Amino acid sequence: MPLFPNNNRATFRNEIIAGIIGYLTTVYIVVVNGSILSEAGISLESGMLATILASFVGTLLMGVFGKLPLILIPGMGINALFAYSIVQGSGLTYQEGLAVVFVASLIFLITAFTKLGIKLKEAIPDSLKHAISVGLGFFLILIGLEKSGLIKSGESTIIAIGDFSSPAIFVSLITLFIAIFLFVKNVPANFLITMIVGTVLAFLFGIVDTGQSAVNLGSTDLLFMPAFTALDNLSFWLAVFPLALILIFENMGLLNGQLNMLNREKSYQASYKTTALSSLSCAFLGTSPTVSAAENAAVIASKGRTGVAAIVASILFIATIFIIPWISMIPNVAISPILIIVGFLMVQNIRHIPLDNISEAIPAFLIIVMIPFTYSIADGMAFGFIAYPIVKMALGKQKELSFAVIMISLLFVCDFLLKIIGV
Repeated sequence: MPLFPNNNRATFRNEIIAGIIGYLTTVYIVVVNGSILSEAGISLESGMLATILASFVGTLLMGVFGKLPLILIPGMGINALFAYSIVQGSGLTYQEGLAVVFVASLIFLITAFTKLGIKLKEAIPDSLKHAISVGLGFFLILIGLEKSGLIKSGESTIIAIGDFSSPAIFVSLITLFIAIFLFVKNVPANFLITMIVGTVLAFLFGIVDTGQSAVNLGSTDLLFMPAFTALDNLSFWLAVFPLALILIFENMGLLNGQLNMLNREKSYQASYKTTALSSLSCAFLGTSPTVSAAENAAVIASKGRTGVAAIVASILFIATIFIIPWISMIPNVAISPILIIVGFLMVQNIRHIPLDNISEAIPAFLIIVMIPFTYSIADGMAFGFIAYPIVKMALGKQKELSFAVIMISLLFVCDFLLKIIGV
């Protein structure tokens, strides 16, 4: 199939404009993802470079091989899973975390080229899938509030409100309200504008470190090698399964919706396979896996219909390398509103959970609550997956249990038992 099918709407000018708009609406991920990756033990600049390279490679693959105007960027929520649960929570090194990304992406790739993906999608209850998204949303909101300084660790409580006499808190609040206004008004590139406004305000209030004028990026920053030294560790595999499940289900949902908007449902297999290949490359580029960006709706609305739009966006992503020294100065107060808003969007999935069905609602509720409260996505998922068969059997609904759910539950039980005995 050529890049330009016989379609009067797909003009070269439209594709160029759509690609530029797509880039502007997603370039915020460079700073946001870089900031989250830095929590896992690498420098902010290395995290941003890894994000740029992964976005470039994934989007280029989608443009050339998928022939679709879809941008691939590291997924929000998935990056938090990688940094806070897989690396920090499981005690793995950054390179061992990338090995988790490799194995999980390999499972994702297998599902893309076989019928296993469809079977797995049918085996895992929808309530648990949606609960994971909601839990991730609350987790991102918590991280955003923490980065903004609006909440902090309390002396007599777990969480307390931040110091409102601090200039950083004032800038955070102003930037958050500006971000909300731009978002609800559906202003194009609203996240990018939010970061710019937040950075300017932070500069005016003297809370931006302007001393960093140069960034040293060595050859080691261009290629990360996964370390498979933890393959014999159960915590490694318990990190693989949540990541693989999220990759499979999130990409299925995103691609289905976006291809419906494009009226290109027949391109699903090609786009799904391309997304899986992109995820696999992330293990060597040094970042959490890419997904089809939610902001692709803006690309489609801008009349992007072919892979040319994605190719244009990929070129702009690689050009972003030249402004890393400047964008690395963007402060947390300019990033946190984006995390909060994206978290809000993910939380909306709660409406898909049948709260009137107690056998579905209780396990889902545990996932939603325990992900942010344990500060661990994997542990939060464990509570829900363990509770699901228990509640079903208590209500005499064991026939509704799939083999996959039972096996995943047993793995999580084993993880908890090992934690109890201190292994």
